[in-house]
Amino acid sequence: MTTSPLDPVLLARLADVSVQVGLNLQPGQDLVLTAPVEALPLVRAVAASAYRAGAGVVTPIFSDDEIARARFRNASDDSFDRAPNWLYRGMAEAFEGGAARMAIAGADPMALAAEDPEKVARANKANSLAYKPALEKISTFEINWNIIAFPTAGWARQVFPDLPEAEAIAKLADAIFAASRVKNDDPVAAWAAHNAALRTRSAWLNEERFEALHFTGPGTDLTVGLAEGHEWHGGASTAQNGVVCNPNIPTEEVFTTPHAHRVNGTVRATKPLSYNGNLIEEIQMRFENGRAVEARSAKGETVLNRMLDSDEGARHLGEVALVPYSSPISQTGMLFYNTLFDENAACHIAMGQCYSKCFLDGASLSAEQIAAQGGNSSMIHVDWMIGGPDTDIDGIRADGTRVPVFRKGEWAR
Repeated sequence: MTTSPLDPVLLARLADVSVQVGLNLQPGQDLVLTAPVEALPLVRAVAASAYRAGAGVVTPIFSDDEIARARFRNASDDSFDRAPNWLYRGMAEAFEGGAARMAIAGADPMALAAEDPEKVARANKANSLAYKPALEKISTFEINWNIIAFPTAGWARQVFPDLPEAEAIAKLADAIFAASRVKNDDPVAAWAAHNAALRTRSAWLNEERFEALHFTGPGTDLTVGLAEGHEWHGGASTAQNGVVCNPNIPTEEVFTTPHAHRVNGTVRATKPLSYNGNLIEEIQMRFENGRAVEARSAKGETVLNRMLDSDEGARHLGEVALVPYSSPISQTGMLFYNTLFDENAACHIAMGQCYSKCFLDGASLSAEQIAAQGGNSSMIHVDWMIGGPDTDIDGIRADGTRVPVFRKGEWAR
């Protein structure tokens, strides 16, 4: 019998944190859960924790990298313009009925790297269109939702290519457990303290009411106008259903909505972007009036531009987030090849869909009102990292005065 490299105590703590802190699952609430098939040990632990918390029904939906590759190597051409619409309609119906949503990340980030990028792009577009009714329940924060991670073998091999598989999995697991704060004796209390610190940061930014942020650094001179009536968030937030939850575990960011038409200048990525089985390195973009009019990269440029051509909103920003260089995830020095972790190592921006919760009284705003205030709409939401130890950020007030926000990658106050 093969011994698991995962600590069962810490795995159980992660499950409890995801249910109690991440979701704050309510008695009688159903849970829809997606995960790689390799994450079955964590799925089982989450299900047990959820039922102890009084869950109604826990419904897991599994994915598998080998099955995904089988499609690209064997399916007919018209397969890549199709998606399981019926499944996503069912998920949307579950959310409308009050179900919570959990995603367990962990798929091999390079699983589709050897497949035809055109077919991958077509399949992603079809999937994004089909998923939109369900995704809208998440992006508008109608429900309590959460993302956590599990150290699969494929992911561990990418992060630690020189280590034996079991050792790589154990090392990735240790990083996940540390970042998720479950190595603390009382992780729930640790999350309460961390959420309080993030609330302090977002409260200051909300008091300042900056009209724009100006990012400078190597290859970066970017002014990001902020949406009218924007609101900063970080850590725990209250969903429209009244449940206070932590959508991302881990999280180190405070974030808000940029104005989709008031972003100008140039920006250079400080970390590679792992996107749908491809690694995109050394991204550079130039924005005019909110639109990315030029996008280049040293590797993966075709994939990058296909992503930006997903729809009209894909070339505009939907999020800007501030993360200090000293964040625990940054200090590991690791590239996780996973946005859930890599975005919490650096300041970042996201192409595509905005979050309606990042507006004052966002729950009461219509899609038309959000657009009028500068919020962006798209079928994608892709974060990429632009912060580092040489990043300076100024907040620009309505009268043009500047306030230091970041200096040398750290909070200026």
